[in-house]
Amino acid sequence: MTAFAALLLSAWAAWRAIRDRPVILRQLIASGLVEAFLLGTAVAAGVTQARGNLPGDPLVLWGYLLTALFILPVAGVWAFADRTRTSSVALVVAGVTVAIMMWRSLQVAGL
Repeated sequence: MTAFAALLLSAWAAWRAIRDRPVILRQLIASGLVEAFLLGTAVAAGVTQARGNLPGDPLVLWGYLLTALFILPVAGVWAFADRTRTSSVALVVAGVTVAIMMWRSLQVAGL
């Protein structure tokens, strides 16, 4: 779910980048929604780990989750500060990165 939402956000940002447009407020709100999904995934991983049912390497999983939690806010700050096409490109890269990290987290821990 989180990876799919991040890919949708990336597609929207790519469409804006192709049209040579900067990120708009609605895209930043959507990135906040993806960030909320990321927090939900982190909470689910914490609960699963507390129950002792977390397969795979917890250190790798938490590395992916915590890094993914920082990527979108950094891209959002960049997009807010830079009002050019580059902000849309930064959001594309951030969204794809988060999607790949969440896909990898699913492989590592089966969340």
